[in-house]
Amino acid sequence: MKKLSALLVLAGITVASGAQAQSTFEGFYGQAGIGYESVAPSLSYGNINVTNNGSPVASLPISSSISNSNSFAGTVTVGYNYAITKDFLLGLGAEYSPIAGSKANFSGSNATLGTVNGQYNKENSYNIFLSPATPIGADGLLYGKVGYTGTSVKSQYNGGSSTTNNLNGYSLGIGYKQFITAGLYGFGEVNYASYSNLSFNDTATSGTYKVTQTTTISANSVNLLVGLGYKF
Repeated sequence: MKKLSALLVLAGITVASGAQAQSTFEGFYGQAGIGYESVAPSLSYGNINVTNNGSPVASLPISSSISNSNSFAGTVTVGYNYAITKDFLLGLGAEYSPIAGSKANFSGSNATLGTVNGQYNKENSYNIFLSPATPIGADGLLYGKVGYTGTSVKSQYNGGSSTTNNLNGYSLGIGYKQFITAGLYGFGEVNYASYSNLSFNDTATSGTYKVTQTTTISANSVNLLVGLGYKF
C-alpha cells in the first residue's frame, strides 16, 4: 500500500508539472480585428521616350505626386501557438484584410503635355507570419510578429480604365492578448508592412514612332487593431 501510495503521489506531481508547463494560449485560435490604417505610397515616373525607327526623337520628364491613404481597417486571422517552454511560445499564423482602403489621389505632369490625375486604393492584403510570444500572468500573452505580406493596388486615371498591381514585402508587429472568459480573449496590436519597389513598362506605337515609359511604385503601411479571438 505504501508503494502504491508513493506511485500515485509521484503520478500526481508529474501531471501537475505538465499542466503548469502548458500555456493557456497553446493551440489553434481564430480572431477578427478592426481599426485604422495609414498607407504611405511612393510613385516615380521615368521619362517618356519617343523614337522614330529606333532613333531618339524626344525624352520628356514626368513629375509625380501621390497622397497618403487613411482608412478603416479589418483583418481575420487563424493560427497555432506551440509552447517551446512554459515561458516561450512560437506561433504560425495567416491573416487576410477583406476591407479595401480609402481612395487617394495621384498625378503625373509635364510642362508640354500637361497633367493627368488619378486615384488609387489598397485592397486584398494578406500576411503569413511567425509569432514569438511570452505569457504575462495567468491569462495574458505578449507577442511579436514577423512575416511575408502582399497586397493589390488598384489605380485609375480619370476617365480611363483601372489597373491592378501586386506588391509584396515584409511585415512586423507587436501585440497583447488577454483572456476574458473560457477560450474567449481580447487583443490589441500594431502592425507595419513594407512593400518593395515594383517597376513596369508602358509601350505604345504609331507607325514608325514608338513611345516607352517606366513607372515604379512601392508603399509602407501601419495599422492599429483591436478585436476578439477564440482559442480552441
